Amino acid sequence: MPKILTQAYFSRPTLMVARSLIGKYLVRESDKGTCAGKIIEVEAYVGSEDKACHASKGRTARTEVMFGPAGMAYVYLIYGMYHMLNVVTEPAEFPAAVLIRAIEVDGMLIDGPGKLCRELRIDRSLHQLDMTQGRSLWFEDRGTKVPTSKIGTFPRIGVDYAGEWAKKPWRFRWLGKDL
Repeated sequence: MPKILTQAYFSRPTLMVARSLIGKYLVRESDKGTCAGKIIEVEAYVGSEDKACHASKGRTARTEVMFGPAGMAYVYLIYGMYHMLNVVTEPAEFPAAVLIRAIEVDGMLIDGPGKLCRELRIDRSLHQLDMTQGRSLWFEDRGTKVPTSKIGTFPRIGVDYAGEWAKKPWRFRWLGKDL
């Protein structure tokens, strides 16, 4: 029986949440029906000290959701064309989130956060959605266990501006899932 991930699940340390999301499911319910994808790759962004994290620039209208309760959707637009889906982690007032980078749907890899959002019709209308309520967009545990040895750690992508922070091995990917 699938179990919707709770606020307590996301209130944990970001790196722990990020690694544990590998093998969980991202579920999207829309007018096109319900689609569920097994999470293959994520990236962690941890607090205002992390120069790759949007919160490193301070508390702004854009980043306000990151300072709120865990389990909220942080959806933003980059390059004026690609939506990115993050889920807020850690206790309130500590700004952190996990970016969902890749999922597998019916044996097909949807690789890349912009492509994932396009395929699942995720846009800014879902920004600040409580993803622990099981409406429109949520995460499920369907019992898939991914051994630690099958989860690779890598530097994050596209954050070269963050200097040493760009080299942190805070991107997690299910090894062998390059379909």
